[in-house]
Amino acid sequence: MTFWQKLESRIHRCDSLLCVGLDPDPGRIPARYAGVADFNKAIIDATADLAAVYKPNIAFYEALGERGLRDLRETLDYIPDDIPVILDAKRNDIASTASAYAQAAFERWGVDALTVNPYLGRDGVQPFLSYEDKGVFLLCKTSNPSAAEVQDWAQGGEPLYHHIARLASTWAEGREIGLVIGATYPAAIAEIRAASPRTWFLIPGIGAQGGELENALRAGLRPDGLGLVINASRSILYAKDPRVAALALVAQINVARGGGRSPTTSPGPMPRVRESRRRKLAALSRALYEAGCVRFGDFVLHSGAHSPVYIDLRRLVTYPRLLTEVARAYARVLALLQYDRICAIPYAGLPIGTAVALETGAPLIYPRREVKTYGTRRQIEGEYQAGERVVLLDDVISSGASKLEAMEPLLAEKLVVQDVVVLLDREQGGALELAAHGYRLHAVMTLRELVDNLAEEDLLSLADAQRVRDYLAGAS
Repeated sequence: MTFWQKLESRIHRCDSLLCVGLDPDPGRIPARYAGVADFNKAIIDATADLAAVYKPNIAFYEALGERGLRDLRETLDYIPDDIPVILDAKRNDIASTASAYAQAAFERWGVDALTVNPYLGRDGVQPFLSYEDKGVFLLCKTSNPSAAEVQDWAQGGEPLYHHIARLASTWAEGREIGLVIGATYPAAIAEIRAASPRTWFLIPGIGAQGGELENALRAGLRPDGLGLVINASRSILYAKDPRVAALALVAQINVARGGGRSPTTSPGPMPRVRESRRRKLAALSRALYEAGCVRFGDFVLHSGAHSPVYIDLRRLVTYPRLLTEVARAYARVLALLQYDRICAIPYAGLPIGTAVALETGAPLIYPRREVKTYGTRRQIEGEYQAGERVVLLDDVISSGASKLEAMEPLLAEKLVVQDVVVLLDREQGGALELAAHGYRLHAVMTLRELVDNLAEEDLLSLADAQRVRDYLAGAS
């Protein structure tokens, strides 16, 4: 498996484009850690299910001398084998020296990919490319403020970073090669994406360096929702809770991938899988519409705000065949998660949860809306044990407030909740709110996907579809 295959495989498994930069500053490491390696291991433990790739910058380890290099070795050995590693070393020199650098990175350190400086030209890059199973990311347009002093220098109207991007594909001779382009320059990302439609970009500069995530994603994502690796270092390493910071960033990235996709819907460059999912969602969208579970017009919500769409999944109880199809859609999402029990939120979520339990065989519990004042006085109905992992099920999500409230009795009973599954994400901030509290949202589909499906089926006029899209744009 080449680095590029390993990278894409990992992205599909974890549904994340996040690159966690392991750039430890001993002066900022909390006293409870024994040292750099201990700190890095804690970061890896907190993010191993969220990181598509890890990227240690070798300078932070070399600065600590022999101890630092031992820390790097311990860190690399601790990273799970299925997660690729990019060594950020920006190596380059004349061919013989470049060969030694390549040998050090790929054979001694054993990393999967390396950042490389293109300044010496083809013969300084070729030794790195000669390792055909490894990855190379060429510096193209870096994120530092003075990058333009060199990289924007132009000849014949073409800036140097354009020239580098064009040379990269020539040097690779048909193999894949990546480019490093800073999030601080979204216009450059868009320009290079137009010229290099399939190339992978490593995007530093988010957060501490001031790069805007949404602009970078909009400029650089490929149509399949891939093509970018978004690096975050300090914003995760030194966050109050690194896991929560990583979850929030993954949620932001995944909402942007494909224009509002649920944070766990994997786009994937797998045409048959993607087409199968599209057909299932199109059929489900039609059935929900025909059952009156989705209506369009002008509706006043509980908050007093107006909405061009109204979702009423309580009607599912009247349509047992449709309820079965909905349960199967939940089951496909749950198959990707690890859990001991499912927990349905009354009232709309309870019949759905019952159908899902029958479909999957998973034991069901549910929190009562009103605490019993008689009998067992239980707040949670059903059997469970403290420490068990529970997936929370509901019908739709707008904000995350009701889901967080439903979790309170579960957490009070020492049940573990990490995942929330809904049929429909209304794309009004729920995913980000849950992520900010350390929870992952999984949606069968988004409201935008529902609207697009109905418009394609001619069940919704283009004008009404656009009204909902405008409404969603305003809500976000």
